[in-house]
Amino acid sequence: MGRRYPLLPTQNNSDSADTSNNSVRQHLIDRSTPDVENSIAGFPSIISGFLRRFTSGVKVDGGSRSEEEEKVYSWLFAVAKSNRDIVYEYVQSTERGLSFAEAEKRLKENGPNTPLEYTFPRWWHLLWNAFFHPFNMILIVLSVVSYIACDYLNGCIMLVLVFVSVSLRFYQEFSSSKAAMKLSEYVKCPIKVQRCAGRVVQTELVVQIDQKDIVPGDIIIFEPGDLFPGDVRLLSSKHLVVSQASLTGESETTDKTADIQEDERTPLLDLRNICFMGTHVVSGSGTGLVVSTGSKTYISTIFSAIGKQKPPNDFEKGIRRISYFLVGVMLVVVSIIICTEYLASLDLSESFLFGISVACALTPQMLPLIVNTCLAKGALAMAKDRCVVKSLTAIRDMGSMDILCIDKTGTLTMNHAIMVDYLNGWGTQTEEVLRFAFLNSYFKTDQKYPLDDAILAHVYTNGFRFQPSKWRKAGEIPFDFIRRKVSVILETETSAADRNERFMITKGAVEEVLKVCSYVQSSDNGGVIPISSEERHRIQNLTEELSNEGLRVLGVALKRLVVKSKNKRKEGDDSTELDMEFLGLIIFYDPPKETAKQALWRLAEKGVKAKVLTGDSPALAVKVCKEVGIRTNHVITGPELELLDQETFHQTVQRATVLACLTPSQKLRIVQSLQMVGNHIVGFLGDGVNDSLALDAANVGISVDSGASVTKDLSDIILLEKDLNVLVLGVERGRATFGNTTKYIKLSVIANVGSILSLLIATLFIGFEPLKPRQLLVQNFLYSIGQIAIPWDKMEDDYIKKPQRWSPRDLPMFILWNGPLCTLCDVAALLFIWFYYASDKAASQEFFRSEWFVEGLLMQTLIIHLIRTEKIPFIQAVAAWPVIISTVLISSIAIAIPFTPFGRIMGFVSLPLSYFGFLVVLFVGYFTIGQVIKRIYIHVHKRWL
Repeated sequence: MGRRYPLLPTQNNSDSADTSNNSVRQHLIDRSTPDVENSIAGFPSIISGFLRRFTSGVKVDGGSRSEEEEKVYSWLFAVAKSNRDIVYEYVQSTERGLSFAEAEKRLKENGPNTPLEYTFPRWWHLLWNAFFHPFNMILIVLSVVSYIACDYLNGCIMLVLVFVSVSLRFYQEFSSSKAAMKLSEYVKCPIKVQRCAGRVVQTELVVQIDQKDIVPGDIIIFEPGDLFPGDVRLLSSKHLVVSQASLTGESETTDKTADIQEDERTPLLDLRNICFMGTHVVSGSGTGLVVSTGSKTYISTIFSAIGKQKPPNDFEKGIRRISYFLVGVMLVVVSIIICTEYLASLDLSESFLFGISVACALTPQMLPLIVNTCLAKGALAMAKDRCVVKSLTAIRDMGSMDILCIDKTGTLTMNHAIMVDYLNGWGTQTEEVLRFAFLNSYFKTDQKYPLDDAILAHVYTNGFRFQPSKWRKAGEIPFDFIRRKVSVILETETSAADRNERFMITKGAVEEVLKVCSYVQSSDNGGVIPISSEERHRIQNLTEELSNEGLRVLGVALKRLVVKSKNKRKEGDDSTELDMEFLGLIIFYDPPKETAKQALWRLAEKGVKAKVLTGDSPALAVKVCKEVGIRTNHVITGPELELLDQETFHQTVQRATVLACLTPSQKLRIVQSLQMVGNHIVGFLGDGVNDSLALDAANVGISVDSGASVTKDLSDIILLEKDLNVLVLGVERGRATFGNTTKYIKLSVIANVGSILSLLIATLFIGFEPLKPRQLLVQNFLYSIGQIAIPWDKMEDDYIKKPQRWSPRDLPMFILWNGPLCTLCDVAALLFIWFYYASDKAASQEFFRSEWFVEGLLMQTLIIHLIRTEKIPFIQAVAAWPVIISTVLISSIAIAIPFTPFGRIMGFVSLPLSYFGFLVVLFVGYFTIGQVIKRIYIHVHKRWL
């Protein structure tokens, strides 16, 4: 029975305790971060945060941490700087732990210990967001009107297009919102907690509870393999080694200790007395005080951005602007046409149906189908290159991508170390070093590591014959993360003296091997001499130089144990790792992939710059980048970025090509800075949990099949092979997809707007309907069918060579330059029909409508060949064969309809041959003038599509 402690606050005084706890924490935060003193607290903060989270269009430039991040950083640094007694006060706990009643009360107040505090939007909310789009509204209204007008086919087509568009968008947003739920996998485990019980005399009890029931103030007990259920301030530790791979993505472990007080100059993830939620114990044991749980933990602030609805990109904004533009034109033109037609015919029903037909003709009904067909075609092509496309829109974004952020490990490098050299303590290549390193790796049995395989492979492939059969293993001291070395004891028999020789061979981290060495070989005669402090310093400098070149270095040491004759008692066998002889260094390298340099060069040719964002050391990253052709003039590390003000941060990120020692939140801020301040379209290639933030924020998130499940859920594209050449093909396909989509949008808007203005002019000029409603709908239907071949068209090489982005000013200028030409040709046809055929036949409304129908459909069908290329159509550039076939087919149907029984049903009459001669002259003139306008437009605006 231990000393008696005062009871923790009971139900009667718990409110004051909680108030004190919150005030202490808030005081620490406010004192450390005065910039957030005026931040909103409490329930309104939660509501406003939720609204900010799911409201599109909010710009986050990444230059500074969010308020939530600042609070967590300040709290953790305050805890790390304080001694244990003060930390107990901070969280209102004692060294015996919380009582069961107090823990239950805190659980009710704080809620379950889950890393994300918000709930995801319901599926019907996502469905409504996908449905509520201006273009969808236009199609739905027109489809309803089409059903009223008994045009069932046209109405059905528009409803199908709406269904396809809504389904795709809903699926993508629903999948993205669920991806963040995967994070709970990293914190699910039972936890040993120390609680106190008893009213008068309190007794410590160790109980096992679920991680979601952990509360601030709990004392946890951990051992190898345990996950930390919250952010923890260490109380005691014994040889504690922790893996923070879930936060950093790097395999290197971190030593932790309770007997230290940190300062604010230490990077957050390097705090040695703080363990973070989601990390786990590799070796050692200890106890810790939980200081943060749930949404207040570091991992929560990191991953709270996942699932956030991204603001619409330039293309989506452009589609919305087109929708609003068409609605405006539709309301004006259709109103004028209805009024004009009614004044001429005094038939309101017929005038209304004609106006609705004009509205249908103005709407690019095939836009959703064309866009999704272009994207699906690109996805199928990338699938052949062993690339799974989850988000179709990512293909289009790849065409606009101008910066690719990549991690070094496994992407630029083979992620497989090879041995490159073996040196003695004086930097000279010595075979003895390799021989004993080989024997250590050959005979160790506890666990084989990749570096052991690299040593064995080097020996076997280079023809060394070290004859391991002449050695026999007598013992082994296995590797652990405290000693960071492994030793094997071997003995051999020499035939000359019939005596056994026994050796201990040790291999491991150079600094740990040096600690157990008392001797080193002399540089003069090769004899063994005591190792001095100068020689230790020289070996450490040599190791540091090799590490700075991006090489991995292990030390090798040897101890000659007592020599004994056969059949005699073995005496004096000292098998401890002490007084050893330092033999030398074994050097490894993770080489770059043979295809990486070529792929990066091809990406650079296409205007895509590569930036390396890694958690590795800058030296290692720079060496790899130099070998694959990435410039290393501007290198920056994560701790250095933390010291920069916002403006300098943005300037540095734009300039730097290698950014090393980064945390997940820093990767996110870099991506956001490139997007918002640099106005870049950013792709991010990553495969670890630490890449989740950047993957979710990037315009194109790319992962690999071997990546963590959460990264694959958040990514837009999954590579089945870690080969950057696949991305080069993806960029090419993305630009072709973007080009074909842009091609359709521009030609359809020009053709439709020009056609509708022509109808307005004709209605005002001739005093009757230029086309009957059903004739106009048939014309529009045939034109729309002809455009389905556009996704199979080809793009010119010059277009593929540079990133393509949607410009908000481009489409209006394109319409102003090219739209009037279509109307001019229609007006020319109108005048020719009206004045050339000045006879009784020409006075027939059926004759006029027949000629107008044919000319209008041919104009809309042939315009694609002028719009699709900068060159002279049919002479310098010819469309792909599906487009050619589509053009010939629709043109033939347009010419043939007036001569068929179907044409007579539609109200058409046969046309004279002279009219087709006029059409030839008209279209030759159209293409000639159009080409002149095209060249002037390109000269002024420096682009066409």
